[in-house]
Amino acid sequence: MSFQPKKHQKPYVIVVALDSLNGIQAAHIFARHNIPIIAIAKDSKHYGCYTRVCEKIIFTDTGSEKFIKVLETLGPKLEQKAVLVPCTDMNVLLISRNRRKLEKWYHVVLPNPDVLEMLMNKVEFYNYAQKNGIPIPTTFFLNSKADVEHAIKKLIFPCVLKPPMSSVPEWERNSKLKAYKISSPAELIKIYERFKGDVKNLIVQDWIEGTDVNLYSCNCYFNAQSEPIVTFVARKLRQWPPVTGESSLGEECRDDVVLEETVSLFQSAGLSGLGYVEIKRDTRTGKYFIIEPNIGRPTGRSSIAEAGGVELLYTMYCDTVGLPLPESLEQKYGNVKWIHLRRDLQSAFYHWWNGNLTLKGWWRSLRGRKAEALFSWTDPGPFFADFMRAIRLYLQPEEREKRNYRDL
Repeated sequence: MSFQPKKHQKPYVIVVALDSLNGIQAAHIFARHNIPIIAIAKDSKHYGCYTRVCEKIIFTDTGSEKFIKVLETLGPKLEQKAVLVPCTDMNVLLISRNRRKLEKWYHVVLPNPDVLEMLMNKVEFYNYAQKNGIPIPTTFFLNSKADVEHAIKKLIFPCVLKPPMSSVPEWERNSKLKAYKISSPAELIKIYERFKGDVKNLIVQDWIEGTDVNLYSCNCYFNAQSEPIVTFVARKLRQWPPVTGESSLGEECRDDVVLEETVSLFQSAGLSGLGYVEIKRDTRTGKYFIIEPNIGRPTGRSSIAEAGGVELLYTMYCDTVGLPLPESLEQKYGNVKWIHLRRDLQSAFYHWWNGNLTLKGWWRSLRGRKAEALFSWTDPGPFFADFMRAIRLYLQPEEREKRNYRDL
């Protein structure tokens, strides 16, 4: 590697997986605080790699230990310890499992390995939750036809089927949906058969009734003593694809149950570093259920916290390198919204086509101060590259099939 890092007053952040929404949002946030950025990415044609906020982008396979080798080569060239910011679950796991090699040159802002592995592996987490009275939907793990038949006898349909972790290559080769809403036993058997040879420990759960606005999230940062330093609660307004997709429009909100459940879960587990919990409120009973935690990395909604005056990632950086913490650590509840414009146009069109949204209703939903997922006046490249990529993918039949949501 011929790249020679420059001398800076502030330590570098190393954004791993710039070629992800989490990665480019993190890069934009750190750039606004004038923190020097080195990024690592796999796909040079990904929209995130059209940014100009990074001092250097190094291309290698971020889904394997190849990027660990890159970090080992880069480390001795750094003047100060850099802060590692993994942006996918696979990055988090690989950095955690190689932390002894890396801690000489990098700040690894992750909880201890046992805590990390338990919270990241859905099978281990759901077992932990069931033993400790943490509110989760009724859950079954599928590894055989007998498991499916047992689950069918216990489940109330509809239900939801998903992989055991957020980043499972074998799942992503067959589907770009993060989960499936299953309407009948026959459909469950059909989709199980599709994945059974490739993905172990498929997870099926009761479907929690409620629309997008009943899906809440809490982003947070816990210090080394497992004390919450920053928390930020928001909820979805729309998502894409519909039903089981990613947020396209969200807003900050106040919900003390969501906040209390998040803090209780992470403190009992002993979390340090970044954490995120998705929680859904059942409209039939009013009860809240934890859908899943994500830890050790930014999320797609990190920027809404920054727009709301809570400097989530910058607080993590300052706490890690020993700088004074930002003054703004408490949520202001100023009705800030987060929008991924390309996704939301797709979502709004879908709901309009199905008679659930008017043009006036869509326009009203966009009112208020907004944090853009991708668009930046000073760095517009990723935004326009994402639009062009979406058009290309739509024109490819095999990619459209992976994103098939017609039966949801």
